Formats: sequence, structure tokens, C-alpha cells
Amino acid sequence: MSTVTTAATSGPTLAAAPSRPRLDWRLRFGALSLIWGFSFLFIKVGTEGYAPFQVTLGRLVFGTAVLAAAMAVKRQRLPRGAGTWGHLAVAAFLLNALPFSLFAYSELTIPSTLAGICNATSPLWGMVLSLVALSEDRPTRVRFAGLGLGFIGVLTVLGAWEGFHGLDVTGTAMALLASLSYPIGWIYVRRTLAGTGDSHLAMTGAQLLLATVQLAVVTPLFTSFPAHFALVPLLAIAALGALGTGLAVLVQYGLVAEVGPTTAQMVTYFIPVIAAAAGVAVLGESLRWSTPVGAVIVLAGAALTQVRPRPGRVQTAAD
Repeated sequence: MSTVTTAATSGPTLAAAPSRPRLDWRLRFGALSLIWGFSFLFIKVGTEGYAPFQVTLGRLVFGTAVLAAAMAVKRQRLPRGAGTWGHLAVAAFLLNALPFSLFAYSELTIPSTLAGICNATSPLWGMVLSLVALSEDRPTRVRFAGLGLGFIGVLTVLGAWEGFHGLDVTGTAMALLASLSYPIGWIYVRRTLAGTGDSHLAMTGAQLLLATVQLAVVTPLFTSFPAHFALVPLLAIAALGALGTGLAVLVQYGLVAEVGPTTAQMVTYFIPVIAAAAGVAVLGESLRWSTPVGAVIVLAGAALTQVRPRPGRVQTAAD
């Protein structure tokens, strides 16, 4: 749900996976699903003690610290070149500063379960945008069907037939805009930062560093210094940053290298399930029947939008 996709879509390919991985990839896949699924719970708890911008700034500080430590261990340097840093600044805004802040603000008024489900609409937005911005992405009947199914799922989650009764429109719109920001950033990265020659770790570390600087500038303008530091929300922010933004990136790198980006990105479909379970079990959030049903429809539609034509055959919507 964060910087990981920049790593999957830009720069040189990852180094080959270690010959003897420390942990089976399935266990790491499950751990990554849990970490990102619980991220929405951590955001909710964090906003109970701190302003949304403060939650996002803390998240980025802890996440950047983890990647900086990893870069030091691997003896990697930050990228060079003003052009690269300029593009990374835009990517940092679109993939980190903006969506992280929007999710934090959205969870002031909507449950973490709904925020997690809104995050799952990102592949749907991605398909629409890629058809416009990426000429190599060709529309197919299956992908169009997935888009339509996903849209129906969103309407089901939001309770459209009830006139969106009881729904906080502003908070939900923020969560959906956050999910839209990710594919915009992914496409931008794909167009501007592919093949830079820098490692994914160095690029993502620089990206998080820039996002941290952006929030460090913005946060004092809109929030005041906390009068006291609430411990539990602070621990939630630390976990959100160190685990959900820092460690998760490193785990995802290993998965991409070992099993490929397609399998690794399947984690996306487990995030809303875990987010909903965590919200209900830990935070006591309630679920209407339409929420899990709509979530299943959204995920099914999102999965269909990722289906590509078989190699050697160009399929169009007219097929």
C-alpha cells in the first residue's frame, strides 16, 4: 500500500534472491499481508492521540530510519543527479506524502475497515489510468468486465441503494483519493524513473526521505506541537512506520526477487480482509453485510483487471 510498487515498476531488476532464504516465501507473504492489513488499525489508533499530519510524519520518519539502516548494512548510496531527485520528489508526494495523509485524515471519520477496502480499489483506478497513459496496456473484455464488477463492488460497500445513508462522504472520498494517488504515482515512476541504474533500495530510501522532508515542512503549518505524548498512539505510529512502511518494503523486495512481481503483488487482495478482521476484533468496529460482500466483489473485479492477454496473442475489447 505504499512505496513498494515503485520498486516493482522502476529501475533495474532486483538482484537474484539469496540461495538460502532465511524464511520460506509463503511465511513472508503472510507476514507482509498481516503488516499491511494492520496498518489501517495503526493509523486509527495513531489519530486518537495525534493529528493526521503528525501521524504521517511519524510514519515516514520511522520508515525512513529502517531503510537507512538497510542501506547502511548493504553499503548502498543515495541516487545522484538533480533530475532523478526531482522525479523522486514528485513520486514521494504521490506515493507517500499525499496518500498517507489522506488515509490518516479519512480515519478521523470512517472506520479502518472501510479505509482498508477503499485501498483495494487502487487496481481499478490503475486500469483506467493505464489505458490512457500507457500505450502497451491494451483493453480486453475481461479487464473491462473486472472494472465494471469492481465499480459495482464499490457501490455495494458504500450502500448506494440506501442513498449512502450513514456514510461520511468526506472521509470516504479522502480514502478513495488516496487509493487513486497510488496508480498516478506508479505511472509517473514508470515513465520517468525506469532504468536509472540505481538500486530499488536506494531509490525507495531517497523517496521516503523526500516524503519525510515534505511532511516536516507541512506539519508545523497545520498542527501545533503535542502538549503531551500519548504512549499507545505513539507506539502505533512507530509500528506503522517501522513495520508497515520500512520492513514491509524490504520483505516485498525479497518476494519480488524470489517469486516475481505478479505473485508478490497478490498480497494486495489480502489487505482488506485483514484490515476488516483487525478493525472488528481489536477496535470493535461494526460491519454491515454489504461491507464484506462488496469487498469480495471489489477484489474479484480488481483481480480481473490484472489479467493480461497470453503471450503471442493481442486481444482487444472487440475480440
